[in-house]
Amino acid sequence: MSEHSEPSLSDQPNLIWIFGDQHRAQALSCHGDPNVHTPNIDRLAHEGIDFANAVSGTPLCTPFRGSLLTGQYPHKATPGHEIPLPSDVPTIAEPFKAAGYRTSYFGKWHLDGHKERNGRGAFHEIPPERRGGFDDWVGYENNNSPWDSWVHGTGIDGFEHLDGFESDVLTDRFIEYLKDRGREKKENKGKPFFASLSVQPPHDPYVAPAEWMGRHNPAQLQLRRNVPPIPSVEDKARCDLAGYYGAIENLDWNLGRIRQCLSEQDLDRETVIIFFSDHGDMHGSHGLFKKTNPMEESMRIPFIIGGEVPYYGRKGRSISSVPHLINHVDIAPTSLGLCGITPPSEMMGTDYSSCFNPNRPAPAEGFPDSAFAQLVVPTCHGESPDRSWRCIVTTDGWKYAVTENGPWLLYDLKEDPNELRNLAFASNWRKNRSDLHERLANWIKKTDDPFNMPAEA
Repeated sequence: MSEHSEPSLSDQPNLIWIFGDQHRAQALSCHGDPNVHTPNIDRLAHEGIDFANAVSGTPLCTPFRGSLLTGQYPHKATPGHEIPLPSDVPTIAEPFKAAGYRTSYFGKWHLDGHKERNGRGAFHEIPPERRGGFDDWVGYENNNSPWDSWVHGTGIDGFEHLDGFESDVLTDRFIEYLKDRGREKKENKGKPFFASLSVQPPHDPYVAPAEWMGRHNPAQLQLRRNVPPIPSVEDKARCDLAGYYGAIENLDWNLGRIRQCLSEQDLDRETVIIFFSDHGDMHGSHGLFKKTNPMEESMRIPFIIGGEVPYYGRKGRSISSVPHLINHVDIAPTSLGLCGITPPSEMMGTDYSSCFNPNRPAPAEGFPDSAFAQLVVPTCHGESPDRSWRCIVTTDGWKYAVTENGPWLLYDLKEDPNELRNLAFASNWRKNRSDLHERLANWIKKTDDPFNMPAEA
């Protein structure tokens, strides 16, 4: 690491988002997964704040990404898969630019409404006016082929092939961007930057470079307790997880490369890093695969704020974990808050920046005691729910989900973290169900969600 003088952080630190796709919160060594080794992500958590209860308020790529960039719930932004981000909804890039930041986006976008049956998403060109207002934009709509990735955008004539594994080559490009920012700093020409790196792995097809794939023997993997002992389910889960863990460890390595570059460019003490994911992956839990349901493996995501910035000597301590249920709509206002920027009034989420920087004001009304989640438009993929649902998760460990036909799921996560006992129709928990039903109805009313809340039944 580079040598530095006494810590001091500008009122306008740089901010970096780093996120993969379909990376569930449980798949980190700092969260207790015995199958995976993530030293760089663990280090980020040790030095910063780990939101160990972070939620993907819509466990599906496109609607999550719409909420990520706008701070609005899916029914206000991008309600479903292959639905474009409305051009009249402002993104996080705009308040950053108004505050003097350079804004840059690299990688997977999946917000332009391309339908895969109309050709490959990697070759769907997103025009400049549809790139969220970012100053620099190099990316692709969708791909699902990490060894054959193509990008277009700023400074590229047509489409450019990434020669190598997607996470590695996009990180190479991101590192060159950081070197440019470092040169500007040395020449006293730079301004603060907000930059995002979005990679598709560990999303299926669950592959990684040989160095990482070879680390995991499917037969030796330890499955979660809620994976049923059905041979076809276990076999698929083990096969998929071997590549999944390899891709996560590869992403962890690339995070380490980015941090090394920040240090070499003397940017590390003024750059906040947020590491997260858009949603999780079931991998056989409850006999299910992929996403879009409100189970823990699908909707819990990593969310860590850290870096070498001087808040406040956390290095070497045990991980500082907070109980707050930070949600997808909270990421934009929290990111702005970390940089001293007041979030626009149209953002519906909460600013959690005071959890990381105690010099930032906490919300006057306090932090929410629950998080609201939705599947607005079902995808009807083979392992996905075929109907719309709404869900509430509480800070005291309850989860309740409904469809328009009535109650669906009720779990006491304190006693049953693996969700093995659905209490939704058990008379002894009728009062809990009634209380949660009312709280969920309040979220639907508060967010102006057109969902038809069922009678409690």
